[in-house]
Amino acid sequence: MRHRLEGRKFGRETDARRLMMRNLVKSMVEHGQINTTLAKAKEMRRFVERLITYGKNDTVHSRRLAYSVLGNRDLVKKLFDEIAPAFADRNGGYTRVLKAGFRKGDNAPMAIIQFVEESTIKPKKADSIKTAELKK
Repeated sequence: MRHRLEGRKFGRETDARRLMMRNLVKSMVEHGQINTTLAKAKEMRRFVERLITYGKNDTVHSRRLAYSVLGNRDLVKKLFDEIAPAFADRNGGYTRVLKAGFRKGDNAPMAIIQFVEESTIKPKKADSIKTAELKK
């Protein structure tokens, strides 16, 4: 029985699962949004939201906790200087998971996970083309 067991296993051992989540979180902080399976996006949301909470409390200890997950000083700097200040007035719910259809090969449900604040999301190419046309 599954009583009080938390988290998804993804058919991987603990170390592989931990590294997969770290890599997904790093990509999320670096790019602002990523495309992955629905289950991975829902599981990853826990880690990303915890990191943003660390970023809102700018202390040496919280930076070290964030570094233990991200493992990259540049990503920690970006988290604390750009991403977390955008969420200063929010008490949670920093990410959104959008369903994105099904993967062609194995029909796995796909999702896009992104930050809620628009300032932390990079504009898409189609949006920048539209804004360039409007300026003309």
